Amino acid sequence: PRLVSVDDVKDFLTWLAVEKDISASSRNQAFNALLFLFRNVFGREFGKVDGIVRAKRRPYIPVVLSRAEVDRIIGFMHDPHKLIISLMYGCGLRISECLSLRVHNFNFDMKILTIHDGKGKKDRTVPIPEVLMGELQAQLDRVIAQHDQDCQAGFDGVFLYGQLEKKYKNAARELVWQWFFPAKELTPVPKNKERRRYHVHETSLQKALGKAVKKAKIPKRVTSHTFRHSFASHLLQANYDIRTIQELLGHSDVRTTMIYTHTVKSVTLKEVKSPLDF
Repeated sequence: PRLVSVDDVKDFLTWLAVEKDISASSRNQAFNALLFLFRNVFGREFGKVDGIVRAKRRPYIPVVLSRAEVDRIIGFMHDPHKLIISLMYGCGLRISECLSLRVHNFNFDMKILTIHDGKGKKDRTVPIPEVLMGELQAQLDRVIAQHDQDCQAGFDGVFLYGQLEKKYKNAARELVWQWFFPAKELTPVPKNKERRRYHVHETSLQKALGKAVKKAKIPKRVTSHTFRHSFASHLLQANYDIRTIQELLGHSDVRTTMIYTHTVKSVTLKEVKSPLDF
């Protein structure tokens, strides 16, 4: 370890870039790991890092669907997956945020949805789409009916994260903590000899979406996150302020939101003609 120098690290990172052709994010991850190794394992300073060129990530322009494509895909889906994707598009939600929603996240009187512990452990609120109000109310009725059946059957409640169960002892069985999109079957917990209910699994949603995209014959690479991208892009097309979109998406840095400006034709770009059209 004492013989390893900064020059060795430079050569190694260059080798990763040239010979192995790995991504910029992986090279930066390797650099940070080596920095940690020097300081916390070898017990010595890395030295000047100014001479080491950090890999720059290539700007990524997300795949965006048109409104017609969104409607066509959703049209080939069935509930609960259909409602989940509709809500993801209508509110700009990540898949983890949508599937982990509980009854208490919805304020139907105020028509507001609150997302707790989003990416970066940040909370935010978004308006509930008017067009989904009826379907969401019907879903809540189904959740209430399922909860009543579970209570009568003596189930052990839903899964709770962190210290919630210790803080609120009966929370797992209370209606407000029930998943808004619960799984059909109870999940056995052998350790405690319990049966608890989980939310709709991410894999089942992705499979249902994949089938719908195939049936809709969409010539794009579509994932659940594509609907969040489309939400942002369509708001930009509707002339919403970039700061408002940033807030709705829960981005801490507006530069993250700015990537969506590349998915919308600028005024200049609209005026540009291809030489073939001259």
